[in-house]
Amino acid sequence: MNGLRNPWLLGVTLVALSACQPGGFTAFAQGPGQRLPLPPIPIKGDTTHTLSRHFIPASAAQKTPDARGFIQRWLMLEPVKKDIARNNIFTDNYLRTTFSADNFSSDYATVPRSGETVKVGTQELRWYALDSKAFNVNLYHFTYALNKPKYGILVWLVTVIDCPEEMQNVRMAAGCNSGSMWWLNGQEALLLSGDRDMIADNGTSARLTLKKGRNIIRGAVINGPGMANFCVRFLDEKGTPVKNFRIGSE
Repeated sequence: MNGLRNPWLLGVTLVALSACQPGGFTAFAQGPGQRLPLPPIPIKGDTTHTLSRHFIPASAAQKTPDARGFIQRWLMLEPVKKDIARNNIFTDNYLRTTFSADNFSSDYATVPRSGETVKVGTQELRWYALDSKAFNVNLYHFTYALNKPKYGILVWLVTVIDCPEEMQNVRMAAGCNSGSMWWLNGQEALLLSGDRDMIADNGTSARLTLKKGRNIIRGAVINGPGMANFCVRFLDEKGTPVKNFRIGSE
């Protein structure tokens, strides 16, 4: 039998060819990504509603990414309640329009403080600075712990990373349920549209530069029915996780 008629061999051949093309790293990384094991959702009947089950309050000391480069420290805003019946409405245009209309601040250099409250539309919402115990940040666990809406939500996120030197040609890699958008130092870096599963490195940005010193990451994750969580890290040109930076919350 001709080897190219074997579907598995054909798939391997196409992946190898795409990786050799200009920009092939992006196409390869935007494939199925990595299905890393996720912690379970709260058991049925759990009425504790405590953040400490899945999160640790962020300390004043900076922390490093985890062993695989994932950023676990985030400032998280209580969910903006949205009337979302299904997740297949999350087109590029829908996400950009919604994130612009329901933004907590148009100043992308703004870093909120834990405990601070802001108004989004008519909703008064509070910020929390937390470290996730898992590589991913499960927003279902976050909203469940606060006894807030778990479905039909938009959650804003901010974190600050401090780099000892400039890092060129890195890529932001993210996964989420269901749609999300990410900014680095005020510039759009990555848009994940559609109804997605939370798969690590499900989308990667174009090449970016992390400045020496302070860099601000802002994110927005939106979801209708179902789970809502995300993970973010940076990859170098070889696809190796970038870990040489510190993470703060101010």
